[in-house]
Amino acid sequence: MTNSQQGSALPSGSVPLTQTEDRQWASFAHLGGILGFLPALIIWLVFKDRGEFTNQQAKEALNFQLTIVIAYIVGTILSIIFIGALISLAAWAVSLIFSIIAFTKVKEGTAYRYPFAIRMIK
Repeated sequence: MTNSQQGSALPSGSVPLTQTEDRQWASFAHLGGILGFLPALIIWLVFKDRGEFTNQQAKEALNFQLTIVIAYIVGTILSIIFIGALISLAAWAVSLIFSIIAFTKVKEGTAYRYPFAIRMIK
């Protein structure tokens, strides 16, 4: 029986991720946060319909990274005064640390939820 006969939500021609691949792509979505929000966005767009864990964790990573982008924007606006540079530096450090923590948890198969993030993507 094919996916379309089973009523699966997979797009035509898509193959579901194995459990190992699902964990792998979900963990990469978090690790990509070291580079910014684009890795999580790309992973979510490409794999959201192929693996539930990847869908969930890539959205979580994307929401966190978009929150960090907002912090960078605030830091840039406030860069006229010294506090702006501190905000940007703190946002970078928080992004790095939490991305690595999330990567290690998700790689082990444990869902990770950042302690703070604006949940823009549901």
